[in-house]
Amino acid sequence: MADRLAGKVALITGGTSGIGAETAKLFAAEGAKVVISGRSKEKGQALADAIGQGTLYVEADVTQEDDIRKSVEFTVAEFGKLDILFNNAGGPVGAPIDEIGQEHIDYGVRLLLSSVILGTRYAIEPMKANGGGCIINNSSIAALRHRQGDPLYSSLKAGVTHFSKMSGIELGGHNIRVNSISPGAIATPIFWGGSGRANTLSDEENERKMAKLEKSLAASVPLEKTGYALDIAEAALYLASDAGRFVTCHDLVVDGGRTSMFFEPS
Repeated sequence: MADRLAGKVALITGGTSGIGAETAKLFAAEGAKVVISGRSKEKGQALADAIGQGTLYVEADVTQEDDIRKSVEFTVAEFGKLDILFNNAGGPVGAPIDEIGQEHIDYGVRLLLSSVILGTRYAIEPMKANGGGCIINNSSIAALRHRQGDPLYSSLKAGVTHFSKMSGIELGGHNIRVNSISPGAIATPIFWGGSGRANTLSDEENERKMAKLEKSLAASVPLEKTGYALDIAEAALYLASDAGRFVTCHDLVVDGGRTSMFFEPS
């Protein structure tokens, strides 16, 4: 099946790498006009150029409210509407529970929770003007189970999941669907800092680390398979497309069965 998002306009935060980048590629391949939002101008512009098909990049930091608002305004100004918002931006924020300081809390709330709340807030009016829309918030299985993330990260992701359900109730009358996705451990170089600018490893070393990671992750789930960014992108596509038109207030877990396993206390 192709063109499942034909005529749609999507804004993807944290879209310059990982899950966001794979989602941008998939959405564009399925016919959507896509705006990639992120802090890395070089990576974002290169990705938008590589995808083509009307894909644009806008520099934005989701910890800043003005950047969130401007990203939505940019999307509407360029393409005339906003059908899909994927609040995907995120990253590690915490510390061991006996080391958490106010700076961890402030940054974590801005990056993981307020970015979702404010992204939703600024998407409402253009989506209402368009007769509806779809908002997808990237949560985590850390919101559901112990030992999937540090306490701060896990608590904030639980907030993302619950906000998705509550806002879906509030916005349902405007034909705006709101859902979350809770990925399990997904194989990306972020596990060893390999996707950042500080990565100085050779291609061979990065490949070796990825192969080791893939083997480890496959052994940690009932399916005995590794999860990839594309698996989450496919879940987002389902929710964003007409196939998911009757799905809202839902948390879609994509984890190879990990959350159904029993974990021994550490």
